[in-house]
This record gives sequence, structure tokens and C-alpha cells, in this order.
Amino acid sequence: MMNWRLTHNAYYHQLATRESRHSLFIPPVFCFRGRDYLRVLILVVCIHISYYCFQYSFAMPEEVPHFIPPEIQNNPFGWGPCEMPDQFKDMPYQPFSKGDRIGKISDWTGLSQDKKYLNKYQSQFGGGTQYTYYHEEDENTFHLVDTTRVQKPPYQRGRHFRQGGRMMRGQGGRGGISRLPGGSNQFQSLGKLNKLQRDRKNPNARRGWNNKQGGRSNKNNMQMKSRDASVTVRADWNTIEEMDFVRFSKLSLPTVKDPEDLVCCGSLEYYDKSYDRINVKNEKPLQRVDRLFHTVTTTDDPIIRKLVKTVGNVYATDAILACLMCCTRSNYSWDIVIEKVGDKLFFDKRDNTEFDLLTVNETAVEPPSEEANSLNSPRNLALEATFINHNFSQQVLKTGEARYKFEEPNPFVSDDETDGEVASVAYRYRKWDLDNGIVLVARCEHDSVLQVPNGDLQFLTIKALNEWDSKLSGGVDWRHKLDVQRGGVLATELRNNACKLAKWTVQALLAGSDYIKFGYVSRVQVRDSSKHVILGTQQYKPTEFATQINLNMDNAWGILRCIIDLCMKQKDGKYLIMKDPNKPLIRLYDIPDNTFDSDNDENEDEENGEKSTIPAELLPPNP
Repeated sequence: MMNWRLTHNAYYHQLATRESRHSLFIPPVFCFRGRDYLRVLILVVCIHISYYCFQYSFAMPEEVPHFIPPEIQNNPFGWGPCEMPDQFKDMPYQPFSKGDRIGKISDWTGLSQDKKYLNKYQSQFGGGTQYTYYHEEDENTFHLVDTTRVQKPPYQRGRHFRQGGRMMRGQGGRGGISRLPGGSNQFQSLGKLNKLQRDRKNPNARRGWNNKQGGRSNKNNMQMKSRDASVTVRADWNTIEEMDFVRFSKLSLPTVKDPEDLVCCGSLEYYDKSYDRINVKNEKPLQRVDRLFHTVTTTDDPIIRKLVKTVGNVYATDAILACLMCCTRSNYSWDIVIEKVGDKLFFDKRDNTEFDLLTVNETAVEPPSEEANSLNSPRNLALEATFINHNFSQQVLKTGEARYKFEEPNPFVSDDETDGEVASVAYRYRKWDLDNGIVLVARCEHDSVLQVPNGDLQFLTIKALNEWDSKLSGGVDWRHKLDVQRGGVLATELRNNACKLAKWTVQALLAGSDYIKFGYVSRVQVRDSSKHVILGTQQYKPTEFATQINLNMDNAWGILRCIIDLCMKQKDGKYLIMKDPNKPLIRLYDIPDNTFDSDNDENEDEENGEKSTIPAELLPPNP
């Protein structure tokens, strides 16, 4: 059956001749061909397997094989199992793909700013989605959704607009990967995450972080600042109307005629022209002027109380009107109290509030930090700006000389008042006809007067712009740019303080000032808010400056008229207008009549024989 490679004679012949000393000695019984050798090997293996199986069969006890049928669940209403097996109940399921690359472990946060390994170890089925909370809404909130395809703008159609590189399976669908803002979906340590969050809240650190990234900041990673309302909305307040700024921007009232002066009172000091020659190299320290400033609300004004009997049906001050007319530029929250008595409206500000404080960098891209203890917090900057504005408006005047006096004295100064010197201020009570029976009476202010060479008098509105930290307020250093690029400095202030400058311009226009003068005041040291220097001055005509800052007075009058018409439709009572702290809209609330009335005010009114800030003859008769 097998072919021998060597015969016995050949074998003995090989031993005898010894042709090669390296020849392999192979017995004749193992000298097979290649296929014969394989057959013998298979035969030996089969014999061994049979032997062990024979022994194992005697060692195992005899068992009768039997078939156990599985439990079949019948689903008469569809296909698939009817219920979840007990061993799989309440067990989270992590979707996965067998094509995922193993290499990234324990990605607890799913965040990273490192885009180098964006898709290398990225899961194709959204990791961690089994722990996501889904709010189940009832059917009462069901509403139809418009599924019409939205036409993308041209700048979103390019290939550079697509986020995230390659498209992965399961992305965006059920169980798909959910990207975080900015397209980041990589691993990041918790310590680094907390540090980045702190840096983004800190303007200094954020500026350095942006510089490391080549000067580009990711707007998607910037957190929206949640501001507090100027007054807490109570449960018994009813919301009457919400007015968004988009609708306000479309209003216009071009038919407002020139105002009519009713009463002029107070006295003004003359402006010192030497302050027009101040520059950065010839700076002048800001002095502290100890004078009294009266910020009396509408219903506490004795002149308005007299005018109520004969003139007008809407009453306010220039500061309140400017706040309403420039509301579309405001970001911070504010509120104004409105009292309707018969067919008359009174616009008031609440006592002991921050309404009269000047905001700083309200409209900037990066407003001041909200840290209460910080030197540059919004409130501390507002106090500093108000302090600077009061002192600057009095320092640039010729003190000790004769004042220009109007026909009537200052209505807020009594003859026996000796608390201190009153600031240079004059008041004009003016009347505007807004059509449809609306007659507005408002108190306006002048800060100074200037006598020109031909002998005419020009009334001035004096305001101060302050620099607190050039690195945090736009990056324009006044000491380097003010003399050579004054227009660039003013443009930065228009961007950062658009609302404040617009209100100043409206106040100057309402008062009829011939010029509005701006002073540039800066800190001596960045970290010291108590010492300042005057670096320069600049003046504009209010009408020209309004055009430069894109202030449309027709739109401003339209906004005011819209608010007046809305309040006139309401019943007699007290109302409140408040700017939403986080949304571009204002709300009108119906509030109880005793809101904001303190016990101290009531006691003072009783001692003076008055029970309300509204004149008694205008109150509705008692039932």
C-alpha cells in the first residue's frame, strides 16, 4: 500500500558508501512520500481520539438526552417581543457601533477645545445619551411645527460652514451624536473646564485667552449674562402689555411742533473758556466741588403742581422722557411709575433708586463684570461716573462772579435752607402739543450759559465722559489717542455708551440748549477711582450730534406717544413700566395704589397736611 523510498539494499548501500557526511539517517520504515506521511499522521490522531472517547463514555453516568422548548411570547398586535425580560429591566442601554475605534476611555464631560483629535475616537452613536433627561409634555401643549425648508443665506452654503469634518453614521438622528456649541465634542479634564469657565467670566483672562487663539473668540462659548431687574415683580401685579423694541423702531411722529416756554427759573454761572484749551499734555486735575444737586421727581415739583391746574395732561421731567424715548438703546433694567388721575398722566421715578446714576459701558460688547466687590463693577462705575459728571459740570464754570438769573428763583431752594451751596442749574418748564388732545409739560435743565462776542447768550448742557480702564473698555488709551484721534475716541464711546449719549442728547434738545459740551476725564491711576484728571473738552450742537449718533427724534416722539396712548386707555390707578433685564422689551404692570409707599413718607405727608404726592384737587372724589 505504501511506496518505500529506499529499499533495504539501498539502505545498506548508503551506510557502506557514506556519500555525504551530512546525509540524514532515516530508517526505512519512516521514509514515505509527502502524501503518505500525512495519511499516517491522520490515522494516528484518529486512533488516539477514539481511545479517549471510549474511556470517557465509561466514566460518565448514563443520561437520557431531552429537548427543552423555549418560552415563546406571542404578540397579537404586532411583531417583536411583548415585554422586557426581567434581567434587562431598568438597565441603561448604551448604543454602540462595532466599527468604533477603541482608544478614548471615560469621557465624562464630552467637552474639549482641542480639535486635533476631533474624529479620531469619536463615537458614531452619541455617547452618554442614555442618561439624558427628556421632559414629557402633555398633549395640551401640542402645536404644529412648520417643516418648510428654510433657504440658507449664501454665506452658509459653502463647505467651510459645515461643522465637524466627516459625517458619521447615526449623527443627528435618534441616538445620534449631539454636538456642543462650537462643535466641540472631545475629552477635557474637569479642572481645565472649571478654569475656562472662570476665565470666560473674567474680562482680563478672556482677553488673554482670545489672544492665544489668534485674536478670534468663539461667540458660541460666551455665556449670556443674566441681569437683575430694577424692581422685584410681585404676585399681585398684573401684566397689561409687552412692547418689544422691534415695534418701537418702526414708530414715527413727525408732526411735533416747537415747544412753548411756560416758566423759567434758577440761575446759571458762565462757562470758563480756558477749559477748551486743555489737552493731554496740559491736563488739569478734577476738583471736588461741594454743591447740592436736586433730583426731584415730577409729582414733588411745586411748579408742576401749579401748572397741573391750567396746562397740559401729561407731566414728566426731561430725564424720565429721555429714558422712555431712548429705551430701544438700553440694556440695563429700569422702571418708571405712572399715575393716572382722570385724563391726566404723571410719570415719576421711585425714591432711593439708581435711576439718576449714569451707566458705564452699558452697550459694550463686554460690559463690566458683575462682581459686587470689584472696583469696576457696574454699580461702582455708575457712582464714579455720576461723581465725575457733577464735579466737572461745576468746575468748568466761573465761580465767584455774578450769575445769569431767570425770572423765577430755584423752586427747590427755600429761604431758610443753609445746608450748602446750590449747583448752577436753570429749569425750563416747556409745553409740547402731541396732537389728539395730548399736551406734554416737562421740566428741562440747563447747566451753564456762554456769552458770545456779539453779546448773545448761549445755553449749555455740560456732561463728562470718563475713562476707567482702557484695556477693559475698548482698548483705546485716551492719553495716546485723544489729541491725535479724538474722533476714534468718541466713536468708541458711542459704541460702549450709546444709550447714555442718546439720553444726554435728548435732554439737550428738550431743554433747547445751544451746545452740548463733553469733557474727557480719566483716572490718575487705573486702580484708584478717587483721583481724576481732565484731558480735554469737545462741543457739538445737539441737532448735529443727534444726526451723528443716528438719533431720530421723530422715532423718539413716536415711542413716547405710543406709551402715552397705551396708558390713557387704562383706568385710573398706579402703573409701572419696567425694562426687562435680559430681553429687548418693556412691560406695563398694573400695581396696587399703595405700592412703594413707605411708612416714613406717610408720616411726613400727614405732618405737612398732605396725604398723596398728587395734588388733592386732581384725586377722584371719595365714594
